[in-house]
Amino acid sequence: MDLVERTQAALAGIFPESAAAATPPAGEGGQEAPPRERGVLAVDPARHGCHFDVLCRPDEVAAVAIVLDREGFFLETISGVDWLDKGQFEVVYDYSRLGGEHCRVMVHALVDRGEPVVPTISDVFPAADWHERETFDFYGIHFQGHPHLIRILLPEDADFHPLRKDYMP
Repeated sequence: MDLVERTQAALAGIFPESAAAATPPAGEGGQEAPPRERGVLAVDPARHGCHFDVLCRPDEVAAVAIVLDREGFFLETISGVDWLDKGQFEVVYDYSRLGGEHCRVMVHALVDRGEPVVPTISDVFPAADWHERETFDFYGIHFQGHPHLIRILLPEDADFHPLRKDYMP
């Protein structure tokens, strides 16, 4: 079993009730794509820039990180997206594995904008420490269990999060 198949099988174990599809239901011609079910979606890396697109609940983020760590992936980045009109933030994790078998995995978790809390993965991937702090700094997303969740780029006394769509300087 190659890396891509092994990774798909390991990730699918987190979402036993969902079946992984071969391609995402993309919105063509300016149409909005239909809502996705949570789970693992195998996608064309030449078109999407990754091999798997994972949509999970915030409480599943750590389980996904553990699987990817076990398979030899490293964390590239964590970022946020503000879906103001939907009342949600999206936390996006980008993982890669280099070497003989290259594979990229994008993980998405949606959180309520009113109470944006996601468990930390810094205990699985220590590099998440600064990425989570930056996402907290810019969006106000709290990473529960983070050992030192303080401002990293903005002044410590800043009472705003500049990448929120409703932020006005």
